[in-house]
Amino acid sequence: MALAKDHRLTMNDGNIIPVLGFGTYCADPSQKSKCEEAVKTAIEVGFRHIDGAYIYDTEEQVGRAVRQKIADGTIKREDVFYTGKLWNTFHRPELVRKCLEESLKRLQFDYIDLFIIHNPYSLKPGPELLPKGENGKFITDVVDLRKTWEAMEACKDAGLVKSIGVSNFNCKQLEMILNKPGLKYKPVLNQVECHAYWSRNKLLAFCKSHGILLEAYSVLGSQRDPAWIDQNIPVLLEDPVLNAVAKKYHRTPALVALRHQLQRGVVVIVKSFNKHRIEEQIQVFDFSLSEEDMKALDGINRNQKYLKDGLYDHHPLFQQPDD
Repeated sequence: MALAKDHRLTMNDGNIIPVLGFGTYCADPSQKSKCEEAVKTAIEVGFRHIDGAYIYDTEEQVGRAVRQKIADGTIKREDVFYTGKLWNTFHRPELVRKCLEESLKRLQFDYIDLFIIHNPYSLKPGPELLPKGENGKFITDVVDLRKTWEAMEACKDAGLVKSIGVSNFNCKQLEMILNKPGLKYKPVLNQVECHAYWSRNKLLAFCKSHGILLEAYSVLGSQRDPAWIDQNIPVLLEDPVLNAVAKKYHRTPALVALRHQLQRGVVVIVKSFNKHRIEEQIQVFDFSLSEEDMKALDGINRNQKYLKDGLYDHHPLFQQPDD
């Protein structure tokens, strides 16, 4: 599979998405100031896809970085593909556009290229973005996802977003949208945890059969954030097979792990606030893996996720994720 630095894929609505995206999640709020410089560096080295979210609380920094690179002539707004996300407390149809408009205000953008439902599990609206009860569990809100999707479609019709999709959906949850009477727009993309230890083969096949792109986060294993990530899971980048392939190509295990997913036809999100790593990540287009080595990497799948169990398992719509 030949990939170029500016390689893009056409989504089912005809819009184009760069296959390599730069993530802007910041686990430590005190480090948010680094996000702005990291986004500017990413744009300078060639990234044209920026992945953000309302809940990340870094949209102001991202917006400033993009506007600065527009001002200095590096890019035009239309050169940058920005993904935003509808947070769980905004699933009620009357709140969907409010979330989007707040993101647009923070970014100081006229539109978002891709707006996706961050999770299928709705939480109670309120001042807290992660509302919790006395038992520490999230306070859930039962919302018809089909109504949420209709509000997403209305945002597209209003010109506030170019494309709409979902995140962290399994096959059954996708079917809820796809089988909705009067469906106007199919999801263009489903962003999920996906890496060599959790290849998501069944979900990938399902998405491909419906013309939906799969987009992967945590491609290098995890960010080791103890709030969300199981710290007992083996580190992907230490896997002996992955390291042997990396040695063969004179590349880092991280680059090989990224390239592996790209050659599977998966859109990939990477994240780092380290200048050297950002510069390294864009080099994923400078080599390709043989069919033999792709099969070797396919073989290390263990259907193992890094995201902790139990975050949403009490929600009425909870379904175990598909492999």
